[in-house]
Amino acid sequence: MTVYFIGAGPGAADLITVRGARLLAASPVCLYAGSLVPVELLAECPEGARLVDTANLDIDQITEELVRAHADGHDVARLHSGDPSVFSAVNEQMKRLDEAGVPYEVVPGVPAFAAAAASLKRELTVPTVGQTVILTRVAQRATAMPPGEDLATLGRSGALIVLHLAARYVDRVVEELLPHYGADCPAAVVAMASRPDEIVLRGTLDSIAGQVKAAGVIRTAVIMVGRTLGAEQFRDSHLYSPGRDRGACGS
Repeated sequence: MTVYFIGAGPGAADLITVRGARLLAASPVCLYAGSLVPVELLAECPEGARLVDTANLDIDQITEELVRAHADGHDVARLHSGDPSVFSAVNEQMKRLDEAGVPYEVVPGVPAFAAAAASLKRELTVPTVGQTVILTRVAQRATAMPPGEDLATLGRSGALIVLHLAARYVDRVVEELLPHYGADCPAAVVAMASRPDEIVLRGTLDSIAGQVKAAGVIRTAVIMVGRTLGAEQFRDSHLYSPGRDRGACGS
């Protein structure tokens, strides 16, 4: 049978995709990270489904569960928070399933940075202000960053930076980005995006660390730094400009 890696979205149960919800409702086995995936989603599983919280399992134990379900003839819904394409550790699981000959598919989900932008009511790309978004993290106790992907290097671009898994290290983030963005650069932190207990903090690079500490935010958050967060004066996008040849573009 098939393992479905499903993006469960950023937290709100109704932000899972229609395809993801349909597969979840049809899979007799569901593996999920109990600390990240909303419990409301589990109500969509079929009656009698085997539910496995992977929060305390290592990669080999997770693989064993997936392979066993396949051997028993069951489809598996493997729920991942956000979208599987970013910081999800799906690669390690797919590699092991390839080795075991177990088929799988990937179902996209709403990523945390997109939910955070929605909460901020901001488009992350703004004409003439910024057209590039960098998704990254910092190396601390986790896997080291590859050469050239440190914040000091990435910050030279001046592009909007979105940091995952970095709320605990906000002082370090500020220190490394200040020389490139300036103290007055708009910054924001969104924790538990889309959830009832969501926390939204807005400020500047100079003030955001203090806000994060005061709010007690240490996990399940994204940090955003860039001029597009505060852009009010900008040229309209060419997408809907009166002079655009819509027939040629198929719009």
